[in-house]
Amino acid sequence: MDLHQCINFLLSVSQHKVFTYFRTCLEEYNLTPAQYGVLNCLWTEGKISPKRIGELLYLEAPTVSGILDKMQKRELIERKVDSHNRRHVVVNSTEKAEQIRHVVEKITLEMDKTVLQNLSDQEKNVLKAGLLQIIQTDLFDGDPM
Repeated sequence: MDLHQCINFLLSVSQHKVFTYFRTCLEEYNLTPAQYGVLNCLWTEGKISPKRIGELLYLEAPTVSGILDKMQKRELIERKVDSHNRRHVVVNSTEKAEQIRHVVEKITLEMDKTVLQNLSDQEKNVLKAGLLQIIQTDLFDGDPM
């Protein structure tokens, strides 16, 4: 197979380019793309558990925990014991995070616009639909080969 026809190669190189560009866009606010993902979850869902953040971002629990630790040190999030169930922790964004919300969301929209600038609206829709389909496909429902 030609490397440039291999989906893993195409996705990996594309993801690396987009991630690197997005990371550069967020540097001014000392945010990483992963931290933006967490904030986006909190801004959209409100107070949620670390487990739910992991589900929304397709991340393992230890990865989420590390991201949250760094964000808590920077006072972007708070972790509190759930008042309804003391065994559960809920995460919410802080006032400091709310203060940068508008500009960070604007940066994200501009990043999307820049990354997709050479695609027609139809191509953008097809690309996004295809990527969502890949995300939702269970690739391990049997023999991996």
